[in-house]
Amino acid sequence: MDLLALRYFQTVARREHISRAAEELRVAQPSVSRTIARLEAELGVPLFDRQGRTIRLNRHGAAFLRRVDRALGELDDGRRELADAAGPGRGSVSLAAETLLPLTDLLAGFRAAHPEVTVRLHQSTADVMSEQLRAREVDFCVASQPLYGPGFDAVELLREEVLLAVPDGHPLAARERVTVDELVDEPFLITRQGHWQRALLDRLFAGIGCRPLIACEGDEPGVTHPLVAAGLGVGLLPAVSRAGVAHTSLSLVRLDAPDCVRTLSLVHRADTYLSVAAARFAELAVAHFKTAAGKAA
Repeated sequence: MDLLALRYFQTVARREHISRAAEELRVAQPSVSRTIARLEAELGVPLFDRQGRTIRLNRHGAAFLRRVDRALGELDDGRRELADAAGPGRGSVSLAAETLLPLTDLLAGFRAAHPEVTVRLHQSTADVMSEQLRAREVDFCVASQPLYGPGFDAVELLREEVLLAVPDGHPLAARERVTVDELVDEPFLITRQGHWQRALLDRLFAGIGCRPLIACEGDEPGVTHPLVAAGLGVGLLPAVSRAGVAHTSLSLVRLDAPDCVRTLSLVHRADTYLSVAAARFAELAVAHFKTAAGKAA
């Protein structure tokens, strides 16, 4: 049993697809298949259930994956620790977030302060971010909703009110505050399931025993306010968006609903080694959003 075989198994187990795993590993598909077959022969049990071209991790494979993740995670932590000892100030930081727009100033500041650090970014839903943390694919997630997993540790970066965006001329545009009941017949421009805006909208309407009317759903929250300004419906925007929509054809109205807020958190695994580069990023992230909140106040 060698490390390469374990890496191949780990990737196939996560993807449950030989071709996709081979593409990610940048090797030929037959090589991956042969490696998995040899590993199963060595272990004496099948790790996957196969039906045609479909493979699914079985109970033996799931148990083995937990051990492999732990072993390879320790080796990766060791590699990062030695890299810090050999050359502090370099390294890399990998980050996942639902939307990258709130992070642009933070990332620019980090790049300016640490130009030799490599930064890798992923745009992911909450479920994908949780899996990326569990698989140690990222150092941090910037999450707008809770992420669940063993050993996850979260630091609150920002807590802000979420507002209703309506086009200018809309009957609600002149209001200071509206209730969720008044929005039952309003068409919403919102993100898909898995994003924080959709989770919040569904929760608000569940509180009145209704489902929202969805006119458009997508993956990029940044397009909400242009679509609202175009008169295609209403949407939810965090308070931080006020400056960005100041000169657009829409109005922001407060929602009379409990806990209508977005909480932005920096999440990482507490049981992994945090490199010098990653620790510096975390420190800068906390300071950056603290300063931003002070200016907003």
